[in-house]
Amino acid sequence: MQPPKIKGLYHYSFPCRDGEETRKFYEDILGLPLVACMMSDKVPSTGEEKPYAHFFFEMGDGSYIAFFDLGENQMPEPSPNTPGWVMHFAVEVASVAEVEAMGERLKAAGVSVTPVVDHHFIKSIYFFDPNGLRLEVTARVDEPGYLEEQAREAHDVLKAWGAKKAKLLAKA
Repeated sequence: MQPPKIKGLYHYSFPCRDGEETRKFYEDILGLPLVACMMSDKVPSTGEEKPYAHFFFEMGDGSYIAFFDLGENQMPEPSPNTPGWVMHFAVEVASVAEVEAMGERLKAAGVSVTPVVDHHFIKSIYFFDPNGLRLEVTARVDEPGYLEEQAREAHDVLKAWGAKKAKLLAKA
């Protein structure tokens, strides 16, 4: 039996230190409108008693980035066993010029931004939101057929990585 087809991202949720600080960043700087905010004293999926606010910013494709303000004014802690550059959330704009414009907008707001990084199929900038979440703004620059070629090779490359990883682990 085939699994149901996943249509796309609905939302990605992340904890935040302060709801209004997060709103200013995502709505006022990044331009993502705040479209929903709900408060509750109980977690519906677990029944746990925990006051929180859960709020959503809409992206151009109808998906959302969402946050939980748990009312404790604490920064989310990074994963202790993961480099800071690994966990990030990437959003796409229409052109490299828009990537550059977003970088300038962020810098004007006092946000530290990397120079444009050329990944050969996308060009990106990286920065952190007020909660320590690493973000990427990217634009596609791939040649026609690139993604189809990647899809054809993906299983073989992953298998090769598994072999390389086994050798790395054997040396450790």
